[in-house]
Amino acid sequence: MGEIAVQARDLTKRYHDLIAVDKVNFTVSSGEAFGLLGPNGAGKSTIMRMIYCRNPLSSGSLIVSGKDVMCQPREIKARVGVVPQENNLDPDLNVRENLLVYSRYFGISRDVASKRADELVEFFELKGKRMSSIEELSGGMKRRLMIARALINRPEMLVLDEPTTGLDPQVRHSIWERLRELRGQGMTILLSTHYMDEAEKLCDRLIIIDQGKILVTGTPRELIARYALNFALEARGCDGTALRAAPEVISERRGSTHYYFARSAEELSGLIPAYQECETFLRPSNLEDVFLRLTDSKQLR
Repeated sequence: MGEIAVQARDLTKRYHDLIAVDKVNFTVSSGEAFGLLGPNGAGKSTIMRMIYCRNPLSSGSLIVSGKDVMCQPREIKARVGVVPQENNLDPDLNVRENLLVYSRYFGISRDVASKRADELVEFFELKGKRMSSIEELSGGMKRRLMIARALINRPEMLVLDEPTTGLDPQVRHSIWERLRELRGQGMTILLSTHYMDEAEKLCDRLIIIDQGKILVTGTPRELIARYALNFALEARGCDGTALRAAPEVISERRGSTHYYFARSAEELSGLIPAYQECETFLRPSNLEDVFLRLTDSKQLR
């Protein structure tokens, strides 16, 4: 592990009687793409807001870029770029002006800000819209501009809270490409997302959180192998409980869909004849399987 970008120790956030984040511990290395996954209300956004010094922690410790969030928030904010869930671009300014005005918060000179704004507009494929109003932009363009704005101060770390929610697949893939380029340049990326394929493609490591606690930590492939094995069989539109399977096969039911997980496809193919009245799908396991198994309290084994 290289230099430490984020180190959380017994990190806790309380809102009166509600414990939103409950003594979590994790470390993010510099240059790493690190994901935070969890259901709504799990504590992901709360952790991110503490990292970029928006919300104070209740107890524990949190070090970001070598600085204590409780003692050195100004220094941390200068090193971190933030993309919140909601777009908050200034509707009274055009695309380029949004970048230039934002640069003033960091004391960037006019000449330097102008050069960086032009570079970012081109990097995020907004050159043809540089003088357009915010109202003229599509949802995907607004999201790309939000990320561009977060990079105007050349941050060491980029924090993205659900950056592609509501966007069409083409736009999502375009943003993924830009984030991969930034990751390739050595930038540390913290990503919160509800899209499991996004986390699987972008994150070097991740944590899954539920009810303020970390359930698991690992690389996407490690977690898939550990909790969803290699292959999955779905049988949709079924009644009754899941079939009894061999000990090495995991079985569970969610509603009218039965799921089976095994190390090999051969271990699952023999179950298909029992589901002739249902739709069956034999496929590789994925991160969504892991997420649902760990966060679904009604699962059967």
